[in-house]
Amino acid sequence: MNNTVLVTGGAGYIGSHVCKALAAKGFNPVSYDNLCSGNRDHVLWGPLEIGDIRDQTRLAEVIKLHRPEAIMNFAALIQVGESVINPLKYYDNNVFGSFCLLNMAQRHNIRQLVFSSTAAVYGVPDGDIISEDHRLCPVSPYGHTKLAMENMVRDYAAAYNLNYAILRYFNAAGADISGEIGSSYKVDTHIIPLLMSIASGNKKEIDIFGANYPSPDGTAIRDYIHVQDLAEAHILALIHIREHNSRLTLNIGTGEGHTVQEVVNMARRVTKHPIPARISPRRSGDPHKLVADATQARNLLKWKPSYSDLHTIVSSAWRWQRKKTGLDQRVMESRRAG
Repeated sequence: MNNTVLVTGGAGYIGSHVCKALAAKGFNPVSYDNLCSGNRDHVLWGPLEIGDIRDQTRLAEVIKLHRPEAIMNFAALIQVGESVINPLKYYDNNVFGSFCLLNMAQRHNIRQLVFSSTAAVYGVPDGDIISEDHRLCPVSPYGHTKLAMENMVRDYAAAYNLNYAILRYFNAAGADISGEIGSSYKVDTHIIPLLMSIASGNKKEIDIFGANYPSPDGTAIRDYIHVQDLAEAHILALIHIREHNSRLTLNIGTGEGHTVQEVVNMARRVTKHPIPARISPRRSGDPHKLVADATQARNLLKWKPSYSDLHTIVSSAWRWQRKKTGLDQRVMESRRAG
């Protein structure tokens, strides 16, 4: 059986971790990335093919060259705030890009797809724990584009005999446990990389958006999933749809929530840095709690998070931040100079 997988967005944060996990399980990942936010230095498992998913000619060239049996699609813009300011950019890249990718999959008879989706498709939830049958009501252009992409996958599957797994992430966080790769967005709005940036001296303080939510300390609650556990879910999902000719839509999260303040406190303990914080007004559309019911992923895929306790997530992110910024080297040089 052909074990080559085309990983669009394979030079990105999640895509690169998935490529490592694919290689460890005997697959041949081929990263396809336009490097608008990805890092070519993170393509360490399999070749890098530079291209945009909206470029069907280039996609066809790469598919003909490598003959993948499956596609994993991570090629999307993800900044919620930017999507509000510039929705055209998001519909063009995310929705039109997925249209082009699915066209190439259908034309070249690729029948397995794992699609990177998001909890943003749920919008503001009705309850504390979100299952896959929760109503879909995104509140941002980013969320709207992801839901459109999901629906496009389902329509193509019905018409063209496509097996798929749509994985709705909650809060991907942390870095490769061995320290080889991690988050390296040019602009990062996620809380844990921001906290690491403060602790390494590259940013002054963290904004906590809202301190009057109905939570133990007044800050919002989120479900943080370690990126390595997330990568493992992708491999299990691919194997499942390939072996069972199935179509899945699954939440990927831990089922446990942590407040923003708890994350800040953990970052302070791990980094031994005071990490100044400023309380700012709530952001429009931010729910007080987003926690996954991931029962289906656990039962169907036999998936179980191994690294998603908060201490491990933050510790792995801090190791990566020190490596990325050369902080350990700077400390050693300072000590020698002293």
